[in-house]
Amino acid sequence: AEYATMLAKMSGASIVAVYAAPTLTQYTGFHVPPNTIDSFVGEIVSGAEKAMADFVAEHFPDVQEAEVVVGYAAEEILSLAENEDADLIVMGTHGRKGIDRILFGSVAEKVVKNSSRPVLTIRPADDLPEEESR
Repeated sequence: AEYATMLAKMSGASIVAVYAAPTLTQYTGFHVPPNTIDSFVGEIVSGAEKAMADFVAEHFPDVQEAEVVVGYAAEEILSLAENEDADLIVMGTHGRKGIDRILFGSVAEKVVKNSSRPVLTIRPADDLPEEESR
């Protein structure tokens, strides 16, 4: 948020904050009733909207646009960037390694590899090993 705000101020750009909630449609084949999945996704979206409102209020008080989208995060981010005609995508990355990366993949990596627009990824200082965060 800090880097996005700094870049926006320096360039006179506006910020569109995005939260991508998962669809969970991949679980419909596991004998989970679709209405249960829809209900759960609805709860996720409600929670995401609250989290987004809190995050935007704290980090982006001047943001005009904040969106909660449902789908695969990388695809939703890329689609929104195209629709908004974004000049730059700024996103955090957690720098997952090993089994976490295999299980969860990297949204940032997928965005970087598939974006037709420049992407700036920021690894939060909290995620850096202690000697690197100094």
